[in-house]
Amino acid sequence: MSPAPFPPIEPPGSSALWEGYLRAGLQAAETAPGDVGEVVGVGGRLDPASLLAAYRHGIFPMGLGEGGTPPMGWWCPRWRGVLEPGTVHVSRSLRRSLRRFTVTVDEDFAGVLTACADPERDGFWITDAIRSAYTELHALGWAHSVEVRDDDGALVGGLYGVAIGGLFAGESMFHHVTDASKAALVGLDRLVGADGDPRRIIDVQWRTPHLGTLGVVEVHRREYLTRLEHALQAPALDLAAMVRGSL
Repeated sequence: MSPAPFPPIEPPGSSALWEGYLRAGLQAAETAPGDVGEVVGVGGRLDPASLLAAYRHGIFPMGLGEGGTPPMGWWCPRWRGVLEPGTVHVSRSLRRSLRRFTVTVDEDFAGVLTACADPERDGFWITDAIRSAYTELHALGWAHSVEVRDDDGALVGGLYGVAIGGLFAGESMFHHVTDASKAALVGLDRLVGADGDPRRIIDVQWRTPHLGTLGVVEVHRREYLTRLEHALQAPALDLAAMVRGSL
């Protein structure tokens, strides 16, 4: 797979109808009870322009059927998991583990995506349609992978997500050995936080107990969307070029 281009290539624009649909869904979610307000749209397409429009509105796709199958749901959680760049918690044991790993960016997007999409994983949701869509986003320079390798060079962990301006929206992560997915998040945190721009955010969708130990916090949807507006105004980072000098 060819390296992701930088700066990323903007695809032909999404339809005004689609963007209006997303905005209407967000407005309706504000008055919806409980988890009903998590899904702000159903259906739609996974072409690059539609995906980027969704992320710019604070929305991400995940199928509503078993194993992520259709219909496609477009999500904007009431409480969003966010990692403030530069604030990841590195325990003493994790610090020791980091010495065993090498972290890279965009060297094996396909490998990371395949590992994240393993149907044997609990909570499997990454379908062939999702894989195809994010592979296309990667080819345009919007989707990125963080790889973690052991001393033998084997891919043992990683994550992938979408970077737009100062936003990195994490989609999924995996590990084959202890602490490898944590190492991927630590590496991403160091890159995104390298310039100290307070507008940048790392979005992890939902805060889990596991992610909470790494410093992920919850913010309300309204706060997240306000911060997203500022994040999108921050300059994009060439993560692959930065990785050699920052990790």
